[in-house]
Amino acid sequence: MVFDGQRYMASDVLRQVAVRPVTPGEVGRWKALIREHHYLGLRHLVGKTILHVAEMDGHWVALLGWCSAALKVAVRDRFIGWTAQQKHRRLRFIAQNGRFLILPGPQQVPNLASRVLALSVRRLAEDWRAVYGHPVVLAETFVDPGRFPGTCYRAASWQCLGETEGYGKHSMAYVEHGRPKQYLLRPLFRGAEGWLRQPFDVPALSAQGRRVDLNRIPLSGKKGLLAALAKVPDWRNRRGIRHSQVSILAVAVCGVLAGSRSFRAIADFAASLDGEVLLRLGSRPSSIGRRLRPPSEPTIRRALTRIDAEALDGVVGEFLSQTGLYEAVAIDGKTLRGSGQDGQAPRQLMAVVTHKTPVTLAQRPIGAKTNEITEANRLLAPLDLRGKVVTADAMHTQAELARFLVEDKGADYVFTVKDNQPLLRKLLAAQDWELSPPVHGGGKGPRAD
Repeated sequence: MVFDGQRYMASDVLRQVAVRPVTPGEVGRWKALIREHHYLGLRHLVGKTILHVAEMDGHWVALLGWCSAALKVAVRDRFIGWTAQQKHRRLRFIAQNGRFLILPGPQQVPNLASRVLALSVRRLAEDWRAVYGHPVVLAETFVDPGRFPGTCYRAASWQCLGETEGYGKHSMAYVEHGRPKQYLLRPLFRGAEGWLRQPFDVPALSAQGRRVDLNRIPLSGKKGLLAALAKVPDWRNRRGIRHSQVSILAVAVCGVLAGSRSFRAIADFAASLDGEVLLRLGSRPSSIGRRLRPPSEPTIRRALTRIDAEALDGVVGEFLSQTGLYEAVAIDGKTLRGSGQDGQAPRQLMAVVTHKTPVTLAQRPIGAKTNEITEANRLLAPLDLRGKVVTADAMHTQAELARFLVEDKGADYVFTVKDNQPLLRKLLAAQDWELSPPVHGGGKGPRAD
C-alpha cells in the first residue's frame, strides 16, 4: 500500500492500523465517503450510532458504522432464547454493524478487513458505554450472499446463525423482498448471549458497573430469600393488602443489591421486572385482570418505614452471610442524620457493611463514638466471616479485635495505623513485606500486637 509516495508492506499495515471513534468534525467526511463508495449508500443508521474509522499514519483506510439492533430477527431470538419481555428490556445491549467499508486504494492488503473488524469490536462495548451510559455485549450484522461471502466476519470469529426470512421494514409494516440475508453474531464477552436470558440483569449489563449478580441468589426453598424474609414480623392490618410483606421486602432487597439507593430507585427497579421474575419474588396476580403488578413507590416506602429495621437487618445479614455473595466487610460508626434535634443527643449507630455494593449486614446503637471499640466484637459475633476480609479505621486497630477475627472468626483484616500508635507504625515500616507477606486464610494471620 502506498501513502504519499511511501510504500508499506502488508504486514506493516496490519500491525500499525488503529481504530478509533470519529470526531464530531469528521462526521461529514465519514458520511460522504460512505455515500460515495458503499453499495447501499447512506440515508441514516437506525437508533443509537457509533462511527469508527480505521487509519494508518493519519490516513483513513476503512470505515465502520454501528447502530441499534434490528427489532425482529427470528434466527437470533431462537439462538438467545429470551422471552418477549426480556427482549424488550435488553435489545439495547446488542449493536448492529450497519456499514463496513474498506476504502479504495492503490493496493489491496490481505486480511485488512478482518483485522479492522476485530479492532473495532474490541473497543465497541466501552465506546458505547461512554456515549450512552451502558455497554453492548453482542454485535450483529447482515450479509447479502449474492454480493459477499462474509469471509472477513468469519475470520474475525463471527458466527453465522442462518438466513433471515427475507422481510424488510417499510414505513410501519414488514414487506417480503425475497432476498434473505445471512445473519452473523459476535459475542463481545464470553457467555454474553446467556446474560440476555437471565431473570435479572447480570452485573456486566449495569451502567454503574460491578454489582451483585441477583441470578446467584436462591429465592425459593427452605434456605431461599423468601423463607428468610418470612421471619420478619408483619404488623399490617390484613384487610386491603394487595402485596404480601415478603414480596415487598424481596423486591426491596434485590433492588438494593442491584444498586438502588432510594425508595424511588427501588420502585423503578420493581417496574423493570417482568411477570416471571415478580412471580418468583412472591408477587401475586391482582384480583382485576389477574395481572402481576410490582409494588409502587408509596407501598415500598410505607412497608420499609414501618418494618422492624433491626429484625430485617438480622435476617438479611444472616441470609447474605450464608450465601457467600460478598468477600469483604467494613465496620464503622456513624451519627444518624437528623437525630440530634429538640435538645436530644445525636444517635450513634455502628454497622457492618459489605464492600462494593453497600449492604448492611448488622447494626446496633452505641452510647458514644468511643464505645465502638467495646461493641465491635459483639456486632461481628453472629456473622459468618470465615475466609472474609474485615476492614476498619484506626480506632479499631486493637490487638483484641485482631485476635478475635483471626482465631475466633477465621477471617483476615485490614486495619489503619496512624501516628498515635508509634511503636506499631515503626514495626510495620521496618517489615520487609516482599520477603514475608501476610498469611491469609484464617487462623494464622498477621497480628496487630
